[in-house]
Amino acid sequence: MPSPYRALFDVPGTKAFSAAGLLGRMPLSMMGIGVVTMISQLTGRYGLAGALSATIALSAAVLGPQVSRLVDRHGQSRVLRPATLVALVAAAGLLLAAHFRGPDWVLFACAAGIGAVPSLGAMIRARWAALYRGTPKLHTAYSFESVMDEICFVFGPIVSIGLCTVWFPEAGPLLAAVFLAAGVCWLTALRATEPAPHPRERHGGGGTALRSPGLQVLVATFVATGAIFGSVDVVTVAFADERGHKGAASVVLALYAAGSCAAGAVFGLLRLAGAAERRWLLGVAAMAVSMIPLLLVGNLPLLAVALFVAGLSIAPTMITTMSLIEEHVPRAQLTEGMTWVSTGLAVGVALGSSLAGSVIDAAGARAGYGVPVLSGAVAVVVGFLGYRRLRRPAAGRGGTVEQHSEREDERREQHLA
Repeated sequence: MPSPYRALFDVPGTKAFSAAGLLGRMPLSMMGIGVVTMISQLTGRYGLAGALSATIALSAAVLGPQVSRLVDRHGQSRVLRPATLVALVAAAGLLLAAHFRGPDWVLFACAAGIGAVPSLGAMIRARWAALYRGTPKLHTAYSFESVMDEICFVFGPIVSIGLCTVWFPEAGPLLAAVFLAAGVCWLTALRATEPAPHPRERHGGGGTALRSPGLQVLVATFVATGAIFGSVDVVTVAFADERGHKGAASVVLALYAAGSCAAGAVFGLLRLAGAAERRWLLGVAAMAVSMIPLLLVGNLPLLAVALFVAGLSIAPTMITTMSLIEEHVPRAQLTEGMTWVSTGLAVGVALGSSLAGSVIDAAGARAGYGVPVLSGAVAVVVGFLGYRRLRRPAAGRGGTVEQHSEREDERREQHLA
């Protein structure tokens, strides 16, 4: 591991909470694709599979920010375990209903309950922010966590799809639930690095972080970005299935995440000059353009190459997004702010997976790749329209790492003068 990353773990407890976060985030990449694979295996209905995955994502979009707001007020240890228990009970209900061919409404009700799952990525990033806010180490920490996210997406789909297709259809989502339970129990036991809670009276009545105009732009753009991710997952499974190699979809999707992982690891070592919002908009545009070649591929090897290249723009864009959240959201609402971006992604995943499933049922898998292309175009348009809001951070926000450095330089110059 390069020394800037190794230096992150000089503080006692950082290795433990990072490992717990990695374990608890595995369901992020396993549950949705596992449900798609499970339902398609049991029923052959990709439309239903995509709709259930969309329901999980939409429910997480509604419940996730509320869970994170409670975490900001009361602390991680008091909130995460009850929320996780609700999600686990709902997951168990979904698996039982699918196995015993229960009615569709039961499947959807259980899928909605899974949305109570906490945003473990936001919880871990909040711990890093509490340790390294205002220092260059925070950029490295966010980069490291983006790499961890992508490691989940490298191995999660392989494990989930592989278990569903080789062992039994419910195996992938079942293991995802086990990972969630273990990760949350481990993380909430680590009290020493837990950020201090901020009760409502400490930050002016407890208004939502979404009031920030800059955060609104980030969330709206990531709805379209999430539609890219959700549709690519569903269409890739169907694309591989049409060619008689459904299990290979996990490897192809893993390469998509591997491209992002590699780019994130390199990006974390860089100290880039210039405005973060400009890099963010460039990253969104790169993600959109990288979807176009998917319409042209005709076999799995070419699809794997195209997705690996497409993945190179993901992690740098996500890392820059976390930096922008620091700039536009009050510190006392940082966990909620990060979760709102995840919420935007979840809504997009829901829309993208549902629309892609319908397109696949109607016109086949190859036509389904038109959904991520269209979603990328929408993301670019929304990003451009909201760019001015990102250039005007509200007073009293945390500020990005770059801005903290610039402010320190200004203070030094004034002192010398």
